[in-house]
Amino acid sequence: MALYYQANTQELIEKTAVELKNSGRIRPPEWASYVKTGSDRERPPANEDWWYMRSAAVLRKVAVIGPIGVSKLRTIFGSRVNRGHKKEKHRRTGGNILRKILQQLEAAQYVKMQKKGVHKGRILAPAGQQLLDKTALTIQKNKPAPKVEVKPVVKEPEAPKQEVKKAPVKETKETTSEPKNE
Repeated sequence: MALYYQANTQELIEKTAVELKNSGRIRPPEWASYVKTGSDRERPPANEDWWYMRSAAVLRKVAVIGPIGVSKLRTIFGSRVNRGHKKEKHRRTGGNILRKILQQLEAAQYVKMQKKGVHKGRILAPAGQQLLDKTALTIQKNKPAPKVEVKPVVKEPEAPKQEVKKAPVKETKETTSEPKNE
């Protein structure tokens, strides 16, 4: 059985995004086509289905790290910002997109809120676990089986064994190192 953490990450996110889009439970807001996804970007995403891709990526991150909140996800999805001649610096992404995605995933019952000790945040719900595992299983089924070449075993006739002659060992005279009295 394939599990989500054994599948290729990129394929898992792409297939899960398609599943989320087909389910109808996740819907991008009206402003999603005009908004940038971070301060390091100059334009909105070119992909029209970027909301579903980001939702799938957030769902996978919640599954892998869980319990996780918006603040930690902002750091994970952030990137380096070009500051001209100055050194580039990591900047966190905006939290509104991530917050709305987590709210939609929670409403669809893919994630749920939980508090573990001092940590609180969203963790993967059974429906989300089932969605990711089912997607990983379809990835594994569609993957071609590795080709294994079977070579016929051919026994070669044994060559006659040749005796190896050893070189004679020269005997050396053992000398003792006794102190000489002179």
